[in-house]
Amino acid sequence: MADGVKVIAKNKRALHDYHVVDVLETGIALKGTEVKSIRLGKVQLVDGFAKVEGGELYLYGVHISPYEQGNRSNVDPLRKRKLLAHKAQIRRLHRQIQEKSMTLIPISIYLKRGRVKVEVGICRGKRLYDKRRTLAERDAKRDIARAGKGYRLSNNG
Repeated sequence: MADGVKVIAKNKRALHDYHVVDVLETGIALKGTEVKSIRLGKVQLVDGFAKVEGGELYLYGVHISPYEQGNRSNVDPLRKRKLLAHKAQIRRLHRQIQEKSMTLIPISIYLKRGRVKVEVGICRGKRLYDKRRTLAERDAKRDIARAGKGYRLSNNG
């Protein structure tokens, strides 16, 4: 991420369960104290997904905890939230989802110049063997890094 960007939450499960084909940065319409909760990092993206309804983009299943110092201005933590994107972008997303049987998954939520942004990925589900391959590659990289670290330490000492 570039300067002035503070990542609040990442959806690691989405990267494990899906191949991310394309990414779109969108704004999000929030109410009341939701921004304060997001700034405190009280967001869970794990079960989230996005849908195009009536030419508009909505985010479902993202849990934003109620603000602790908030009162009646707190809203339902799992309510659907409107994502802010250009009409042309929404039409392109809708076409891709229908043609290629893909889904929209929130990848991360972050602050950019004081505004809350959501990174939405156009994703295709991974097969079980793809998930195994990803895990094996990650383990191999970790083992190589460990071996390299141990090698450097033994030569210097």
